[in-house]
Amino acid sequence: MSRITGNTPSSTRAARVAMVALLLGLGACGGGGGGGGGGGPPASTGTLTITTCAIAENQASCQATVNWATANATSPNLASGGVTLSTQASGSVALPVGVTAITVTLTDGARTLDQETTQGACIAATNWDGAACRRFATRSVVRAPTPFVEAGQAVELEVVLYTPPGTGPFPTVMFNHGSTGTGSDPSQFTLTFQSESVARFFAERGWLTAFPQRRGRGASGGLYDEGFTANRSGYSCEQAIALAGATRALTDLDAAVDYLRSRADVDTTRMLSAGTSRGGILAIAHTARRPEVYLGAINFVGGWLGEGCGDFAVVNRTLFQQGAGFAGPSIWLYATNDTFYSLPHSQSNFAAYTTAGGLGSFEIYTRAAGLNGHFLHNDSALWSADLGAWIDQVSPP
Repeated sequence: MSRITGNTPSSTRAARVAMVALLLGLGACGGGGGGGGGGGPPASTGTLTITTCAIAENQASCQATVNWATANATSPNLASGGVTLSTQASGSVALPVGVTAITVTLTDGARTLDQETTQGACIAATNWDGAACRRFATRSVVRAPTPFVEAGQAVELEVVLYTPPGTGPFPTVMFNHGSTGTGSDPSQFTLTFQSESVARFFAERGWLTAFPQRRGRGASGGLYDEGFTANRSGYSCEQAIALAGATRALTDLDAAVDYLRSRADVDTTRMLSAGTSRGGILAIAHTARRPEVYLGAINFVGGWLGEGCGDFAVVNRTLFQQGAGFAGPSIWLYATNDTFYSLPHSQSNFAAYTTAGGLGSFEIYTRAAGLNGHFLHNDSALWSADLGAWIDQVSPP
């Protein structure tokens, strides 16, 4: 170490003072590897979650639960619609919610920490009438026997029923579900299909609606096997495999409609075949297979193979032509912006059907911007007038 002795020039002393001040400043700021603290308090954070709820019959709201937690918040506030729900740092509160969406915001002073939007929904078989959720039907789930035995077990089909008010017997529509997209996600197989918009439309006209789940779908027994590839990675695009899968599905419809015809609350003289997507094309084909059962067929955006499949045109045309032997009427309801079946393809299927002797009308709708036309059945406001008029002609009230 060098050593300075004698008289030190003023410039050198000034430099040494400046260096000491710098080192002391670094130490105070936590520099140099050993210091602590610094920089002010940490920023506040917070999260909130809201559980959904179902609005009971004849009620206008339900109780959702809001849970929240904050850290380092000095002025926490939980609010909705300008009303403070709590000023605690964390907790849980009940919040009445109706069918209109509301937003809950968690803040710390002027700082927004989290925000969520929620709304209630009417319980199954009820509908919002502007004041409360009112029942339009009674929903029940039954098990339909079948002649099928798989792996040594008798197979039953799950059938969801929406029964209108009254004693019956009721005119009945059997509404068939579609596929699961590409068939590549087995978790979709066990989801039970039903449509409250469809059921409400028919219940308001005094009709019972049945949603049968084919083998291996929903809670039905048996294997879901409607035309898969050899390794079951998805639906096959090969004509022979696809048509064999459709034939298997039609035998499931046989079992479902036989069960419905055995029920005392079903008017077997007034039955309609209906469905969406694969269920729509099955509804058309099944009328020719069971002409003694149905007055007519309702086809929502029907088809068996999407246009991404190589054999889609011949498979879809073949199945629709099978239904052309039915002497009764049909109505085909399609929409623009359908990601599975374009309007030109569907119109060509209708032309093949009518050329083969089928009777029907073809209706076209456009859903709101950004909505997939393939889910047209959810938009009853679009098709209810046309379908209602058609039903009144086929089966007068």
